[in-house]
Amino acid sequence: MRLGSLPGVHGRVRPLTLLGDPVLHTPCGEVTEFGPELADLVEDLFATMYAAQGVGLAANQIGVPLRVFVFDCPDDEDVRHLGHVVNPRPVVTDGVVVRGPEGCLSLPGLEAGTERYDHAVVEGFTVTGEPVTVHGTGFFARCLQHESDHLDGTVYADRLEGRRHRKLMRQVARASWHRPA
Repeated sequence: MRLGSLPGVHGRVRPLTLLGDPVLHTPCGEVTEFGPELADLVEDLFATMYAAQGVGLAANQIGVPLRVFVFDCPDDEDVRHLGHVVNPRPVVTDGVVVRGPEGCLSLPGLEAGTERYDHAVVEGFTVTGEPVTVHGTGFFARCLQHESDHLDGTVYADRLEGRRHRKLMRQVARASWHRPA
């Protein structure tokens, strides 16, 4: 992110990768170069997330298989959390397990009750390579876990079981954006 600018202002909106694309179920590779291309990717992630009215977006959701995600997400006290993490590594997921509505920009218009811990801590780096630790509670903890999952090749639908999973898959099959394999 360039200093002195709002995130995404200089980015371009990229097409979203939708459920069914193999990149969403493939673990992403580590970022090894912290330079202008990474800064441009982060800008594009913010621009795309804002255009789609999301609260978080992982790089593989725009077809880039690298370990990067961005967020602009409130917690349960309505405190705004804005940032990005490169090569994130969840170091804490604990507290109470809460089942709450969860959606995803790669499954537009759908959501399902998904269990997540109400506390999460993620460590990684900024776009300039500086270490960063991000703490989240409530809804923001859900966001951190959701985006970290993406980079490991997991979508929230993979965390559902039984009736909840079957119901969501029926909704996916009927969705206008769904492309049968």
